[in-house]
Amino acid sequence: MYYAPPASNAPWWKFGHVWLVVSGPAVVVVASFFTFYLAYAGMDTVVDEGYYQKGLALNQASTPAANNLAPALQARNHAATGVVVSPKGN
Repeated sequence: MYYAPPASNAPWWKFGHVWLVVSGPAVVVVASFFTFYLAYAGMDTVVDEGYYQKGLALNQASTPAANNLAPALQARNHAATGVVVSPKGN
């Protein structure tokens, strides 16, 4: 036996299942606008036009790489040869 629901003349917005279907996409649209606002308000500043020249000046002002690696090279060489290096203070 087939049961047919009673016919209703009510407008579509008075049915709860319609709001259940529409509410999901509506929440996503509102969340996307909120995410856009957060992204726009927390925007990073533009990179300085002379960033490359400033980086080159920093590299020239720092000590050369060979001086920075000298202790590591000495330790590696002495570890391979077995020579014990005494501290310079003694």
